[in-house]
Amino acid sequence: MDITITGRNIGITDRFSDYATEKAEKIEHLADRAQVLEIKVSRHHEKGGGRAPDDRVEMTLIGPGPVVRAESPGSDKYVAFDLAIDKLLERLRRAKDKKKVHRGNHRPVSLHEASADGFSVIDITPADPDIIQKVATGAIPVVEPVEETDEVYSPVVVRQKVFPAAVMTVDEAVDQLELVGHDFFLFIDAASDRPSVVYRRQGWNYGVIGLEAEQAAPAAAGRRGR
Repeated sequence: MDITITGRNIGITDRFSDYATEKAEKIEHLADRAQVLEIKVSRHHEKGGGRAPDDRVEMTLIGPGPVVRAESPGSDKYVAFDLAIDKLLERLRRAKDKKKVHRGNHRPVSLHEASADGFSVIDITPADPDIIQKVATGAIPVVEPVEETDEVYSPVVVRQKVFPAAVMTVDEAVDQLELVGHDFFLFIDAASDRPSVVYRRQGWNYGVIGLEAEQAAPAAAGRRGR
């Protein structure tokens, strides 16, 4: 697997290249047919100079199958790299587990199935009902941690992206959703030719929503005679 590392507004040292190359060996254990791993490192400076710059690492794994991506910010490029590669490895593991399901192996137990049987199928002990009742009634106080932050409030910035429409089956769209790590994925359904979105539900379940263009109201059969 070839590894390319590029930097934007930040220098790429030999130490970082060696660190990234060593860490990337884990990828080949999960994706032995991967051909290229692209690593892009960038440094972003906040306007006003009130905060230290943040580093961001974007990874793109290219192979004979679907492209797998992951990205993460961090206080420095090493932290950002570790967070990004953890995301990438998790997506590869989930994709590998999903292939096992397609081959007839048992799929992971969903939360709904586990709780319906009292969590007996997995190594989890449910909380005592008395404790749950005391927490619900306030007899046992619940202390929530207060996060201290010196960040100045700013309006939410809506990021807009445009991608070329891709025609695929629902199964292929689910695979893409898992590989890019999003909660939804937009595509053109090959069966219905409709713009559709597949989204993640509980456990390993998914939903699909399709859009159908509203047909214009039929024109009047004819004008009334004068």
